[in-house]
Amino acid sequence: MAIETQNNGTYNVKEEGVLGDIQIADEVIAIIAGLAATEVEGVAKMYGNITNELVSKLGMKNLSKGVKVFVAPEDVKVDLSLELKYGYSVMGVSKKVQEKVKSAIETMTGLKVSDVCVRIAGVAIAKEERASKA
Repeated sequence: MAIETQNNGTYNVKEEGVLGDIQIADEVIAIIAGLAATEVEGVAKMYGNITNELVSKLGMKNLSKGVKVFVAPEDVKVDLSLELKYGYSVMGVSKKVQEKVKSAIETMTGLKVSDVCVRIAGVAIAKEERASKA
């Protein structure tokens, strides 16, 4: 399988014996990564930049929030920013996120994932805990 980067933010995935090219937008890979990460127990939400935060406050859903994807001819690298739930192991949850994201992208796209970098950008404290500490 070979990957060719296009100028329009998509990637051609070429495989011998297929009827034609398959194009995968980088946004699709980012959405797969974001959804897989939020399925892991202990992840509160994806943590985006200020633009993504404004978009979500306006009611528009951005499923790739907090995800950066880098596609090279031989592999895919993913950077994730997450907010964890209070009380969960940072290392344990991060490792599970890495495994889940790698597996989801490889299964759904056929692309090889070489790196999944996780950045913990915040901790979400449940409302009950905040009330009991006040």
